Amino acid sequence: MSELFYNASPKATRVAPRHRPRQYPEHKPSRVYLFGTCVVDLFFPEAGMDAIHLLEREGIEVNYPQGQSCCGQPAYTSGYTEQAREVARAQVRLFAGSDPVVVPSGSCAGMFREHYPELFKDEPAMLEQVRALAERTFELTEFLLHVCKVRFSDHGQPTRIALHTSCSARREMNTHLHARELLAQLGNVERVEHDHESECCGFGGTFSVRMPDISGAMVADKTRALKESGADQVLTADCGCLMNINGALEKQRAALRGQHLASFLWQRSGGRS
Repeated sequence: MSELFYNASPKATRVAPRHRPRQYPEHKPSRVYLFGTCVVDLFFPEAGMDAIHLLEREGIEVNYPQGQSCCGQPAYTSGYTEQAREVARAQVRLFAGSDPVVVPSGSCAGMFREHYPELFKDEPAMLEQVRALAERTFELTEFLLHVCKVRFSDHGQPTRIALHTSCSARREMNTHLHARELLAQLGNVERVEHDHESECCGFGGTFSVRMPDISGAMVADKTRALKESGADQVLTADCGCLMNINGALEKQRAALRGQHLASFLWQRSGGRS
């Protein structure tokens, strides 16, 4: 597993036990890239726009390269290593330079940071580039919390939310801790615990296509636990999980629905609905 860090004035912050503390810059950058992810682009564009709004409110210029596409994770996890490399090469070219790359998805950020170095371990020139990209890649909640050091004021009515974190985001990026700390700043938001919180929703990219029966059973367990939690709303920072969970809830005709964390944070902290 890669142990790469953003090369800036150090300020160590707690991360997953298997990682050494990551180093965060002392000051906010003036510009960042946004890697929007293909699922955000195709299914949840409002989540991408709200991520941009959150960053711009912090005084940061957001660059969104129009040629960006998938991070390569579906091909990589399905065993199509060479195809994943070709997708990765295209993204590396687009996100050149030294500006941080902010990703509103823990799983895609994990692909950049943890798996690109593995993909190019036998290509020294590319390995150097992807290591540099890994060092400056941040999941959105991580960036807001530890780089922007945001302090949110809650402009919404009291609500109870259940938080879902994708498997790779939880285990590679520790995103569930970042999200919890941001939500704790919102005085009218109560985060409720639910069974199966640390378990997969069953999406898993191509897993849900190759193993539909197992995937369906997993999302049934997940949605049952979410409904039994008493939450008014489900939040997640990964749109693949959001699409899967909302699809299952809709099929069940449940009133409960999920929203991307970026949109929730933007709206609750004074952004337009």
